[in-house]
Order: sequence, then C-alpha cells, then structure tokens
Amino acid sequence: MLNFSCPVCGNFLYTDGKTYKCEKGHCFDVAKQGYVNLLQSQQSKLKRHGDDKLMVRARYEFLNDGYYAPLMERLCDAVNRYLPDKASIIDAGCGDCCYSSYIAEKLYSKQLDIAGIDISKDAVIFGAKRKSNLRLAIASVFSMPFADLSTDAILNVFSPFAVDEYARILKCGGYLFRVIPLENHLFGLKEKVYDKPYKNPTEEVNIDGFTLVENIEVKYTLELKSIESIDNLFKMTPYYYKTSKQDQAKLNGIQSLKTPVEFSVLIYKKH
Repeated sequence: MLNFSCPVCGNFLYTDGKTYKCEKGHCFDVAKQGYVNLLQSQQSKLKRHGDDKLMVRARYEFLNDGYYAPLMERLCDAVNRYLPDKASIIDAGCGDCCYSSYIAEKLYSKQLDIAGIDISKDAVIFGAKRKSNLRLAIASVFSMPFADLSTDAILNVFSPFAVDEYARILKCGGYLFRVIPLENHLFGLKEKVYDKPYKNPTEEVNIDGFTLVENIEVKYTLELKSIESIDNLFKMTPYYYKTSKQDQAKLNGIQSLKTPVEFSVLIYKKH
C-alpha cells in the first residue's frame, strides 16, 4: 500500500483513528472531509496556496459537464494498458481529482492504489467530494510526502512539473502520465477575449532520465451553448487572472462559443 510520509522527519505515516502519526510522534489530523494537511508552513510564504475557490469550483462544474470526456477516456485507456492490477498511482497536483477519480471508477476491477496531493486546500476539498476512495493530502508537488522509489506511476495533468520529485518517487521502470495543452488549445476562447490572440508555446517533451514511449494527441472542437459553461471555462484557466477587466467583459452575454481543444497525453518510462 502506498503510504504518506511525514513531512517533518520522512518516516512513514500510519493511521490512528482520525490521525496520521509517525514513529517519532509527529501527528496530523484528518479533516472531516477526509484529507490530511501535510503542507509545512516553511514550504511557502503565501497565505493562499494554489488555485482559489473560484477557479476550483469553475473547473469542478465544467469537468462534471463532460466537456473533457475524450481526454479522460484516452488517459484512462493509457493507464489501463501500461499498469498492472493493484499498481500504485500518485496524482501530483490532483486539483479536484476529476481525472484520478475517473480512472479509479472506470478501472475499479484493477484495484489501483491511488493517492492525490495538491497545494490548494480548496482543490483537495472539492476532490474529496468525488468520494472515489482516494487518499488525499494538501502538499506541494515540489516536496511530495512519499518515500523514494515508492510508486508505480504518477499523473501530471495540467499541474506544475516537478520532474526531480517524480524521478525520486517513481520506481525504476515506473510510468509518468503527463497531459499538456497543444498550441491551438482554447484558441476560440482567446479570440473572443484578446485583440491579438496567441497560440500556446510548444513544450519540450524529452525528459532526462525518462523515455517517451507514447504520445497520444487528443483534438476536437468544443461547442459551449450556455453562459454558465463559457464562464466556467474562462474562470478555470489562468487566462481569467491574467486578463484585464475590460477584456474579461468581452465574454459578458455570449451564449455560445466554439473552440478547439488540443491535448497531448505523454507516457514516459523511468530508466
């Protein structure tokens, strides 16, 4: 079983009722929603960590409406093909756990051992609402509360890329499932908001210490037919927070929107 590690001393944490404890006596209470906070105060000087409630709620509602279902299906298929039964998976930067919960439910018969971490308390709370029996913790992907060489796979879906931590935690021969946006992703949304819309930069896909074994592209046109869906899409992206009030207002009252959505599902194997 995949265990959390104590963020203070690094020893394994075991459950004692509603508390996680290590052999040195460090204790971490489980919140009523079912997650544990393993983020140490010195890891960040910010009062608010990660995505805020507005962004998390928008993403939760948008993904629940099934708009990214083709991506979820392809990612789930890849996990099914590459991982054996009872494999352990860490969802690093799990957000509201939409992707890992989908995998847990669709691949229930494989009895996968899945844990999720995110630095955002709001995200983890929404993830717990999915009730997929994932073990959840508030923690940074750059200081992950897991032992060296302790997991079979890591999910990295639109989250910060902490490759050194992934290499530390993954077993030799373990898999990294990484999802990134391609250059035309959400370009239709950008056309509505910006006078000079820009394409996403091309990301480097080669990683030291890993072999890229498969690159699955998922491309389709998304058609949104409600103000609420358009608003959720915009607010769940970083664009909303980087856009002036004047440009944000350009979406007011728009009731339909077509935009390309483009992803790469990159599967790596650790050397």
